[in-house]
Amino acid sequence: LRGALPPGVVGKDVIVALCGLFSRDEVLNHAVEFAGDGVAALPVEDRLAIANMTTEWGALAGLFAVDETTLRWYEARARRFEDAGQPHATVSSPAVAALRASVEAEPARWTPDSDAVYAKRLWLDLGSLTPHVSGPDSVKEATPLAVLEERAVAINKAYIVSCVNSRAKDLREAADVIRAAQRARPDTPVKAAAGVSWYVAAASSQVMADAQASGDWQVLVDAGAKTLPPGCGPCIGLGVGLLEDGEVGISATNRNYKGRMGSKRAHTYLASPAVVAASAIRGYICSPATATRGAPATAAAAPDVRFGIEEPAQKSTPPAAAAGDAIRGFTTELRGRLIFLPADNLNTDGIYPGKYTYQDDITREQMKAIVMENYDPEFCRLVQADDVVVAGANFGTGSSREQAATAILAAGVRLVICESASETFKRNAVNNGLLVLESPPLVRWLRAKYQTPSAPATVVSGLDAHVALVAGRIRLTDAAGAAVYEGELPRIGRAAQEIIVAGGLENWVRARMAASA
Repeated sequence: LRGALPPGVVGKDVIVALCGLFSRDEVLNHAVEFAGDGVAALPVEDRLAIANMTTEWGALAGLFAVDETTLRWYEARARRFEDAGQPHATVSSPAVAALRASVEAEPARWTPDSDAVYAKRLWLDLGSLTPHVSGPDSVKEATPLAVLEERAVAINKAYIVSCVNSRAKDLREAADVIRAAQRARPDTPVKAAAGVSWYVAAASSQVMADAQASGDWQVLVDAGAKTLPPGCGPCIGLGVGLLEDGEVGISATNRNYKGRMGSKRAHTYLASPAVVAASAIRGYICSPATATRGAPATAAAAPDVRFGIEEPAQKSTPPAAAAGDAIRGFTTELRGRLIFLPADNLNTDGIYPGKYTYQDDITREQMKAIVMENYDPEFCRLVQADDVVVAGANFGTGSSREQAATAILAAGVRLVICESASETFKRNAVNNGLLVLESPPLVRWLRAKYQTPSAPATVVSGLDAHVALVAGRIRLTDAAGAAVYEGELPRIGRAAQEIIVAGGLENWVRARMAASA
């Protein structure tokens, strides 16, 4: 991160822009370390928002090194707890002092090694960034706010909720938009626009107490915001205020996947808390400046964001697993119809809607009936036991809920092949007995054959897939039995075989414990 953010641009804009600028698996299954001279000026709250959404970007983790800003943030929190007579169990002045002493005594422990090797380096000029909005319905689509405002996208609901952007700083920035609008129109109370329902929830009870003490909470309430308790709610499709058919929402949350916050026939955009507040009081997606003036700004072309990528001249390729023997009980070959899902970024909300996540008593038959509900409601009717499902890039992105894997198993599918997959999803899948393999050549072949503008979301190909799991081969045959495609697949090694035979990692562990008892 280079340079400094212009006024009115925050951490949310950084990560929304990054998700759109680097949207082709550049960070898939990587740990992203944020560095550069632009980091120092970023407050911790902005760093938290950026790191939080690296999951939606496709990364396994996002991290910022400990620096002076981090230490001062912890020192301030410890003092606040202690001044309030509510000392924190871990964020205490002695603990923070010990952390500072360690950082100052052994700085090398808290910074990257001087000879650290990186898979690639991405860069973003913070000074060239303007407020950005994600969507609709995908974090991989990011648009400068100035461009989107020209379209006057009307909204029905606005949300400042969830863990990613409902901290005290976020609520203050939203409240400041209301204050500025009220100063501009002192004789007219500033309220949410007619037809707009606005929901606010603090990231935690402590954040809520801070916002109430500062007066920010009351400013939002007076402007018509409906308050929700801290914790998960609309962001995961639970509770009140969900989007209904045909509605448009703008949210400061981290995911806008179709169906995530209510109806799959609704549309969701993501933006900073200030932009959400401005949009709530104007009734369409707009900037805080527009909300303050009460009239749209003169349209101005958004400047080009400066960014780039530097990759090593030579990339290391991990060696292919050697062919081995199958363990007892492992099915070495699978045969089934090939079902093609041509979409990229098919996320866990598309596979298993978040609204069902906490229904612990749901049966496998019920899971089968709702699998892929937010992606294609027809999937559950079309899929059959032993089908081989093939999907596009970044399959299983999003939250790590294991039901996304177990719902596919409930449909009778034992193998998913994709162009690329979230490593988190792959781990959840094998832990529950579902195999996930990557084969870009196969997906390219299927795209050329079946992916057209009129193609359905679920393509029943009419081909049979013959998969040799240990040998690492796949052959497709047509209705006459003639081979139409042959290629390689990653081989299934002994460790994965053992977990599959056991019916999942939990059963594997139980067996090991019983054997050693």
